Amino acid sequence: MSNFIGIGLTGLQAFQRSLTTTSHNIANVNTEGYSRQRVELTNLEGRFTGGGYLGSGVRTETVQRLFDDFLNREVRGSTSAAAQLTVFHEFAAQVDNRLADPATGLAPGLQEFFNAVQALADDPSSIPARQLLVSNADILVDRFHALDNSLQTLDIRINQEVGLQVGNINALARSIADLNVGIQRARAQGTGQEPNDLLDQRDQAITDLAEIVGVSVIPQDDGAYNVFIGNGQALVLGDRTVNLSAEPGRFDARRVEVTANGIRVTAALVGGRIGGLLDFRNEILDPAVNSLGRVAMGLAADFNAQHKLGLDLDGNLGSDFFVEPSAETLAANTNTGIGTVTAAITDTNALSTSDYELRFDGGTAYTLTRLSDRQTFAVDTTVPASLAVDGFTMTIGAGAAVGDTFQIRPTRQGAAEIDRSLVDLRRIAAAGALRANEALNANGLPTNTGSGAITQPTNATDTALPLAGNITLTFDPNALGAGVPGFIVAGGPGGTLAYDPATESDGKSFNFPGFGDMSFTISGVPGAGDSFVIGNNTNAISDNRNMLALAGLQVANRLAGNTANYEAAYGQLVSSVGSRTNQADINRAAQEGLLNQAKQAQQTVSGVSLDEEAANLVRFQQAYQASAQVVSVANTLFSSLLNAVG
Repeated sequence: MSNFIGIGLTGLQAFQRSLTTTSHNIANVNTEGYSRQRVELTNLEGRFTGGGYLGSGVRTETVQRLFDDFLNREVRGSTSAAAQLTVFHEFAAQVDNRLADPATGLAPGLQEFFNAVQALADDPSSIPARQLLVSNADILVDRFHALDNSLQTLDIRINQEVGLQVGNINALARSIADLNVGIQRARAQGTGQEPNDLLDQRDQAITDLAEIVGVSVIPQDDGAYNVFIGNGQALVLGDRTVNLSAEPGRFDARRVEVTANGIRVTAALVGGRIGGLLDFRNEILDPAVNSLGRVAMGLAADFNAQHKLGLDLDGNLGSDFFVEPSAETLAANTNTGIGTVTAAITDTNALSTSDYELRFDGGTAYTLTRLSDRQTFAVDTTVPASLAVDGFTMTIGAGAAVGDTFQIRPTRQGAAEIDRSLVDLRRIAAAGALRANEALNANGLPTNTGSGAITQPTNATDTALPLAGNITLTFDPNALGAGVPGFIVAGGPGGTLAYDPATESDGKSFNFPGFGDMSFTISGVPGAGDSFVIGNNTNAISDNRNMLALAGLQVANRLAGNTANYEAAYGQLVSSVGSRTNQADINRAAQEGLLNQAKQAQQTVSGVSLDEEAANLVRFQQAYQASAQVVSVANTLFSSLLNAVG
């Protein structure tokens, strides 16, 4: 009879636990990261009697959480990837909007500036036209500065966000380590039974961590987790954590990098929000700043070079119109030597949009790496020395220690540093520096008898300008020998120029190196003794030849190895950022779809169904009541037996 009562009591206990677990599931239906639990029951071993084995009731084996580690890892991985792409798209879209917006973008400013250049070419002596050019130059400069400031603002936001997320990572790491300790203690106290709620809390903390940075987990035999982030950086090792810090950058103190116990681990952090931020900085922000800087540097250098070849209203050669930006060099704060590196722009047409890293390997060997494609340039030289590459020249000073590293940013400061240099409106050099005419008599009348003609000379440099005296070209049918026609040159370089009217009357070009590197073309059939005079351009206030040359810079391919003009180079930047932004949006949407699928699959296993739990409540309630009835019947039988004996 006692066994009869005992069987009923085991049922009461088992189904009471089942009801408690079901109630726990219902209470946590909206708890993030909760996995539904189920009481696992097993029958007690029967006892042998003469008539066979009689059952002894039921036993609660364990309370199991319904959990699939593979699905959980899928959710973590998808969470990390979705967060990375979401952040990348969020920031990329801001750059795209700013660069492409007509109200803030560069393209309208470039167009208005060159419109003003053309307006001055139409009326080179006009003071209002000169004022318009200066005003539009200021507007263009302001556009460069505003765009650069907006991009630098995003860089500051990235620094702040990285610092915030590093703090969140440390907090989650400490929480995971504490949960490891709690799980180990609970398993020891529960003789190996799993503390389901603590396991759920730890899994949720790791999923929250995965939203910040990529995560991988290695379980220990004692139930603790070792957690690694990014490309294998240890974060949690049992009950110990590795503390991360946001520190000033190795090269640029204004740029935050992440360290672990003093070791820089920024490059190892991939996935999650931090991965998205760092990808955006490396793939969108830095190239955009550099590309914008290259346009500014190219415009300033080309405009200045051409402007200095002309004459202003007072007959003086032109000066710089813009302030030309400089290349930036930064020494790593880990350098131990005293070596220095400086860089100077030599050819804006050859500039890339990449940054560079120079490392001293020892002896006289340096390695220069172009960071955009990791191409290396070996430098084996005795310092101090210079190395020219990609449109800039580095000057390397002595004193570097092995491993010392320098970063060279040729175009990074371009948009920030460009400015208008010219102040006096009369100093705008609209006129050509040289002029060619037919020889004139004392009355100012042409003396040539043939049909020969000479174009107005153009000068590529200001070397030997203004000319010390006129250069006269006189045609002689026997200039280079009997029957060999040409021009005898008096003044300047002297000598003779071969020219045969019989075969070259359509035009032949000549160049005088060292005298402004002037170029001109002679055509037609000059008569014997006909002369042309090349001299300094005087009283040239209505001359617009240099301004026309400046206007021509708008469509000249002077960037990226003669493949793009300023507007095209900027357009390529806008197109590239727009394409990457659109691609990021598509990838983000696709990854969010994968994340939702992974969560649905996980919830199919681990999620709480209120309908199912309600049915379980009824089922377990009935089983509990039936077990109570067993106890009641046993009690009645026992009482009847006592009465019968009595």
